[in-house]
Amino acid sequence: MNISLGNIQKNRLQAAAMIERAVQDGSDVIALPELWNTGFFPKKVQALADLQGEPSCSFLAELAVKYRINIVGGSIASKEDDKTYNISYVFNRQGEIISQYKKIHLFSFSGENNYFEHGNEINVYELDGIKAATIICYDLRFVELSRILALKGVQILFIVAQWPHPRLEHWKILLKARAIENQLFIAAVNTVGKAKKLIFCGNSMFIDPWGKVVASAREEKAIITHKIDLAVIQDVRRKIDVFRDRRPGIYKF
Repeated sequence: MNISLGNIQKNRLQAAAMIERAVQDGSDVIALPELWNTGFFPKKVQALADLQGEPSCSFLAELAVKYRINIVGGSIASKEDDKTYNISYVFNRQGEIISQYKKIHLFSFSGENNYFEHGNEINVYELDGIKAATIICYDLRFVELSRILALKGVQILFIVAQWPHPRLEHWKILLKARAIENQLFIAAVNTVGKAKKLIFCGNSMFIDPWGKVVASAREEKAIITHKIDLAVIQDVRRKIDVFRDRRPGIYKF
């Protein structure tokens, strides 16, 4: 998505139109980017934030029911007990919320930690019986988080982001590394366009457990789809079983 900073109504209309197009392309799991409704992030983000996920959750739940799809709802700014979080909601085909994840690592370089509260819990959920998890943008840089999720059985890791230039190569390399080292599928959804001085680098992509990019976008608004074969995970782990060969007893500081 090319997100309009602070223009919630415009972004909501864009999300609805792109979800409809993705459904027409045959998608049954659809993911949005980080802070898809407000952008990353207007200085008045706390005033624009939802209250306990509303109205954004109802908006996405209705689309999930309408199209009978799963929606990984990127993330939104939402208030709980006068605290604002960068939080991701996931919806099943019945429009039920099956996951809430609050961004753990806030990007202090941009001052995100001055506007949002840190999350303190990881979250694993199931999409049609398949274990998945969502992390948000800066979380990608923290190898411990992705490894814990892999150890909990996650097979598809969604990374929802507003990742800018000049760090495109970091984005590509870190995504591949997380797929290879954890032997799982990566579905990474980034933003394009501009927000003040930031230029977002796009390059949303699917990466398989071998680290191969199997579908990708560039730096313009786009929808990418890919049908994954979960048997690839077993094939990789049969040939190079890093989980069997781990020695957690000596991984101490």
